[in-house]
Amino acid sequence: MVGFIYDLPNICSLLGLLSAVIGIYFAIEGVYYAAIIGILWAVLFDWLDGLVAGKIKGRTDDHRLFGQQLDSLIDIVSFGVLPAIILLSYGNYSPWFIPGGFIFIAGSAIRLSYFNVYGLIGGKTYTGLAVDYSGLILSFAFLFEQFFSHTTFAIVLHLLLMIITTLNLASIKIPKIPKKWILAIAAYVCIISLYFGWLLMGHV
Repeated sequence: MVGFIYDLPNICSLLGLLSAVIGIYFAIEGVYYAAIIGILWAVLFDWLDGLVAGKIKGRTDDHRLFGQQLDSLIDIVSFGVLPAIILLSYGNYSPWFIPGGFIFIAGSAIRLSYFNVYGLIGGKTYTGLAVDYSGLILSFAFLFEQFFSHTTFAIVLHLLLMIITTLNLASIKIPKIPKKWILAIAAYVCIISLYFGWLLMGHV
């Protein structure tokens, strides 16, 4: 099993998992901007693993199948568990936020399971919102967090995750962002990470 780690796409996937674990740590600690940086880098590594996998010639079927399963399992942590923990932590671990956290994780699990079975339509279109888009939406929302009171933004965050879950499970068709957009995604991740890092420095 360990031998599958020595595969560049799987290394990218594991780096995404590391980003998510770091994000979970900071979410639990209540350092939300750092948690969002973690989810942003999880998005970037999730994109990179697929891009790298497509560039490697002679990759075995076993490595491809293993990589697909690894990527899916990591996605539930990065884009299901991490956002739910951000919600619970931001809500001061109030029991009122537990149903929302569960619904979001369950929706992500169902979405990923559906994708694993049915895949893309024509290789270009998703059914429902892909879970990695959730990280981009959440990071964008946190750009406005400082303009709300803590209680108000907790409610906004709860509603946002419920909307994302609805979109994850909807029958709407959403085009897959082309791989050529990886540079734009990387630029967004770096710029927003620097901005949130700057905000963190201001809070030290």
